[in-house]
Amino acid sequence: MAEGPLAVVDRLTEQRVTLRLKDARELEGRLLGADEHLNLVLDDAREIAPDASRRLGRVVVRGSNVVSLYAPEGLRAKPR
Repeated sequence: MAEGPLAVVDRLTEQRVTLRLKDARELEGRLLGADEHLNLVLDDAREIAPDASRRLGRVVVRGSNVVSLYAPEGLRAKPR
């Protein structure tokens, strides 16, 4: 059976991820968690832009602003 989006995001917890937002910005950081609306909490976050980047620290990103989520390490195995 297919997993829902929240279950997939839960499997990415504690991993480095990159988010692309609706306004074309990208944020990179360690995913700490998510809620039922897919609002995401990133730690050690930084904003990545073509001309510069800046450190943001811990941020909460509203789920409706996220276009895509990339996890270079991939999904961890499902807990049994």
